[in-house]
Amino acid sequence: MLVVVSRLKTYVRERFGMNTSDAVMEVLSDHLRGLCHRAADNARTDGRKTVMDRDFDFLRRRQG
Repeated sequence: MLVVVSRLKTYVRERFGMNTSDAVMEVLSDHLRGLCHRAADNARTDGRKTVMDRDFDFLRRRQG
């Protein structure tokens, strides 16, 4: 599990007034793992052993 369950549930409750199913956590963790794999590949391609914020630039492009 990569997601801090209590923090996410609190965020959703405070922000949207909704509860969060426990099943959501594994889905989000799987998604985060995929994002981390892609970012690590970007760092490796650049010859680095450190994943940096710029390795996640693919997220900014997709949203913009």
